[in-house]
Amino acid sequence: MSPFTGSATPTPDWHHLRVETADGVATVTLARPDRLNALTFGAYADLRDLLAELSRERSVRALVLAGEGRGFCSGGDVEEIIGATLAMNTAQLLDFNRMTGQVVRALRECPFPVIASVHGVAAGAGAVLALAADFRVAEPGARFAFLFTRVGLSGGDMGAAYLLPRVVGLGHATRLLMLGEPVGAAEAERIGLVSELAAQGGADQSARALARRLADGPALAQAQTKALLTAELDMPLGAAVELDAATQALLMNGADYAEFHAAHTGKRRPKWRGR
Repeated sequence: MSPFTGSATPTPDWHHLRVETADGVATVTLARPDRLNALTFGAYADLRDLLAELSRERSVRALVLAGEGRGFCSGGDVEEIIGATLAMNTAQLLDFNRMTGQVVRALRECPFPVIASVHGVAAGAGAVLALAADFRVAEPGARFAFLFTRVGLSGGDMGAAYLLPRVVGLGHATRLLMLGEPVGAAEAERIGLVSELAAQGGADQSARALARRLADGPALAQAQTKALLTAELDMPLGAAVELDAATQALLMNGADYAEFHAAHTGKRRPKWRGR
């Protein structure tokens, strides 16, 4: 995401999300606990736009995506989205589905790691938001469910058919997307969907600790690692190693690489500057 902006100014208030930033860590909370944080049109749009703004500002070095109340996110709001989409024409439906996909692209393309803090249910679009994060920290009682076929739609929604096989393998992805059955945290960890299993009630704390560790690290190196992980998913090996070589050559000219050597020589901790 380019840091250059035109006439647009930073958004002073996000109406559909709770956003807090402190010392390089942003915490974005889905805050509709009475509806299990079900997503609305406005929530999707705010997530898309917020991630773009944070990517341009370059002040955030890690982001925690969490849900308030009893669960992470129950997916799209049945009344506000499913009911409304039944009255839309094809062009309007395409605009809506492209917007939801733009949220996933923003999560994958933002230049900082995203940690999903999952407790309770992560269903439908909520499961895909967690899937699109770089890390998924889940409590033992968490469960994931890709419910799209259960409502008569393709399981490949919001990039799920692209991302999920690359995280858990084609066999597990086929089962989860075709059947739409929930998978508990223990099995999700076993198949690679969960990055870290936290204590019950401790997902937010564990996610914040991981975010702090990442934010205190070499931000530019992490941003480039994330970019390469996404870019090289569909590259042949020759193109991938060439991209790796070009990236490393650029980073070897960076301040952080020189700082590591100075810190190692001086027997001190590196002071990462993110450039």
